[in-house]
Amino acid sequence: MHFDLKETLAVFMVLFAVIDITGSIPIIVDIKSKVGKIEAEKATIVAFLIMLAFLIIGEPLLAFFGVDIYSFAIAGAFILFFLALEMVLGIQLFRDNTKGGGSIVPIAFPLIAGAGSITTLLSLRATYGGVNILAGLVLNMLIVYAVLKATKWFEKLLGPTGLYILQKFFGIILMAIAIHLFLSNTGIDITKNAG
Repeated sequence: MHFDLKETLAVFMVLFAVIDITGSIPIIVDIKSKVGKIEAEKATIVAFLIMLAFLIIGEPLLAFFGVDIYSFAIAGAFILFFLALEMVLGIQLFRDNTKGGGSIVPIAFPLIAGAGSITTLLSLRATYGGVNILAGLVLNMLIVYAVLKATKWFEKLLGPTGLYILQKFFGIILMAIAIHLFLSNTGIDITKNAG
């Protein structure tokens, strides 16, 4: 295992799109208005520990159920694709809209460390090195922390239109990444048919 900047950036982009912390700003603002305060440090640390634990023990857990990482990666690619559809088309497929709670529930889990991000981590293990996945995860947690600390500032800066455009843009990127994950784990080589 060695550090690869290109792999780290690829992992970072995938996780950034799936976690969708910027797209979650309106939800976070709503929760903050109900509970009074969001503890950014606590939410970030708990979300990181949940995802790290699943990254470490996820594969042995799959082996216990007799599922290989490549099959799981293909299943994860489908989930990423549906998440991308959700972002691009503005439909709700996965996210539970239960209101209330606080820094741990529902912000750390399931808003940040939800089914999509956990599945994505396991899917990425089939394609990228562990150290690069960890680096990409840490970079995302830094952004999550910054966004949680400055939610209102981002809301004012981007406005409703800016948040909408950002969500659609990352939805299209996520869709392309989902297709790439699917193809790379099925052994299909589309480059030989190109040109």
